[in-house]
Amino acid sequence: MYTIKTLDLHFQKEGHTIASFLISDQNHRVLVETGPESTWPQLVSELRKHQLSPGDIDAVLLTHIHFDHAGAAWRLAAAGAKIYVHPLGLPHLASPEKLWRSAAKIYGEANMGKLWGNMYPIDNQNLIPTADLKAVAIGKMTFIPLHTPGHAVHHVAWKLGKNIFTGDVAGVKINDGPVVPPCPPPDVHLEDWRESMDKILAQKPDKLYLTHYGMVTNPAQHFEQLKVLLNDWAEWMKIRFQEEIPEEIIIQEFTSYTGNQMADCGANQSLRQLYELANPSWMSVSGLLRYWKLKKLGII
Repeated sequence: MYTIKTLDLHFQKEGHTIASFLISDQNHRVLVETGPESTWPQLVSELRKHQLSPGDIDAVLLTHIHFDHAGAAWRLAAAGAKIYVHPLGLPHLASPEKLWRSAAKIYGEANMGKLWGNMYPIDNQNLIPTADLKAVAIGKMTFIPLHTPGHAVHHVAWKLGKNIFTGDVAGVKINDGPVVPPCPPPDVHLEDWRESMDKILAQKPDKLYLTHYGMVTNPAQHFEQLKVLLNDWAEWMKIRFQEEIPEEIIIQEFTSYTGNQMADCGANQSLRQLYELANPSWMSVSGLLRYWKLKKLGII
């Protein structure tokens, strides 16, 4: 029988923002997500609490290649772990230069080190592409990769028994706060996302494990709330897009709008700040505006 442990990576020194999940049977250890390389010392510390070191990890299962989920994968690969990743994401881990440049345009080159740390290539022999619904056996554990685009084209949710590790397709839910959709550029696709949520629900999971953050025991209700808010944010953004309001103004208005939503759900300012770390409002503005632009152009 396996065990599942949630490792708190204390992103930017704050708890309950980014998780990695340690799954162990008698002889094998797997990590779902690595977090960014900037939280590597914390990941090592968390492993040490379980009498483990990075070299004890047999495999890493990534949900997607965004830095907050996969940024430290190269370190685990250097320690000997096999890295399982969506085939569309694999080339970017083998040669991360383009991924780095793209992120630097969003966050600013000067902020990359503090936020994400370093990222180096992973040797192809350590990278294993996933096939949708094709089982991955590690020791006595059988993981099923569910290709689940919508947040990112290279997104994979991982099923283990009645548990599903959802990456970002199940949104962000921290402590007792609401579930909200992370909508960063460049891949947000609302129709795909809705289909991916239904795909996960069709697996009839008992528990979801969210990278941001932790375990959810009511999957159907959770996804229903996420669908409502995803539609709400998308329609709110569509109106501003059609009115051609400048993005910097939309960001201000959206931050206020989502802040009021959080307050209505009983979230205090401290909790709101954790949500902003895990899911910055300005990124969802950028991602959803891009979605509506591509929609207007007929590209998606």
